[in-house]
Amino acid sequence: MLDHSQIFKERVIIVHDYCRNNDSFESVKELVRLAQSAGAKIDTTIRLSQISTNRKTYVSSGKVTAIKEAINKFCSTLVILESTISPIQERNLERELNTRVIDRVRLILDIFAIRARTREGKLQVELAQLQHLSTRLVRGWSHLERQRGGIGLRGPGETQLETDRRLIGARIKRLKKQLHKVSSQRQLHRRRRQRDLIPLVALVGYTNVGKSLLFNRLTGADVYTADKLFATLDPTVRRIEVPEFGPVLLLDTVGFISNLPTSLVKSFRATLEEITVSQLLLHVVDFSHENHQERMSEVDHVLDEIGALGIPKLTIFNKIDLTDKSPVRSASEDLNANKVWLSAESGAGMEHLWKILQKNLGEARKSRKLLLFKGGGKFRSKLYDLAEVQEERIDEEGNWLLEILIDPANEGRLNSLRGHGKAFAWLD
Repeated sequence: MLDHSQIFKERVIIVHDYCRNNDSFESVKELVRLAQSAGAKIDTTIRLSQISTNRKTYVSSGKVTAIKEAINKFCSTLVILESTISPIQERNLERELNTRVIDRVRLILDIFAIRARTREGKLQVELAQLQHLSTRLVRGWSHLERQRGGIGLRGPGETQLETDRRLIGARIKRLKKQLHKVSSQRQLHRRRRQRDLIPLVALVGYTNVGKSLLFNRLTGADVYTADKLFATLDPTVRRIEVPEFGPVLLLDTVGFISNLPTSLVKSFRATLEEITVSQLLLHVVDFSHENHQERMSEVDHVLDEIGALGIPKLTIFNKIDLTDKSPVRSASEDLNANKVWLSAESGAGMEHLWKILQKNLGEARKSRKLLLFKGGGKFRSKLYDLAEVQEERIDEEGNWLLEILIDPANEGRLNSLRGHGKAFAWLD
């Protein structure tokens, strides 16, 4: 695969906050890695120290001077700010520096544009980019700067702005329609999987924790892996055989990151829906990272945002070969624990993962009895999608009596569809 970073390295100055978060050193390291993933050569980093921001340019006049000096010294062509700034501040700062300025959101969108390979991925990235751009249309062109009103001075300024907004709006509408079609196709595949009663297990986690490497280790596939942020963007599904259980579908997903832009979460909702319908989550954690607990919390935040926090979960502490920290031995050997320590790179701990997968998947499904009230034909169809119906009969009043095999995740989905208890009632 062609690596974007090997084609062109743009010279970049990183401008990061200091007072705005307690983990500023960690956040700037992550910002540097994001920029490098986009193909940047980092000339220098400049730390902001002001408590309040400048309404005109976000950074103070003194820091504007310091950034100018750095641009002249290194011949930098781009300035990346850690914080999200307003469109007006971005335009004003670009004028002051005579250099392009972007914020962290634009940087992440650029990386996603590089990584997208499938049609769905490209559509989702373009949608996110246009939605972000639509909020940043300001009168920044030279022909608009001369607008003062009056005879002989009126021009097409507002018309140009409105035209751009209309064109972007029309393109966003088309993209949403195309993504809806893709989402419908994905739902058809999902229903087919549900009819086959093959469990879906999703790998989730912070970006660059080794999910794709673990995916390859479990499936024998050759999914692209690299030591860079967002190496995986498009979801991949492979069928695996879990010993003493049977077939399972394993899903590799895009990595999460702190302060993930809401526009990205919304644009990638069709892809993230695959996580929400899985029966088990494998939360992969970089055990060698000093702030892995905080990153686990960030992942839980995104899972909560997409409605997947309640799905049964195994926590997999990866990269034990890169740290001197000792895993909790009792938990790493206990099949009843929901934690596994391993190295996807070396294969250490993989045997235990297979055993705990078999145990969790094998014990997940349980037999339950329910009474489906007459008139619930649509609900009965959904029931067949979510569970394996082992026995079904109709009583004298026309209600269905069913005995089903169902896992906890789908049982929760069934309960959420019940409404106010009028569709069915559990009999055990």
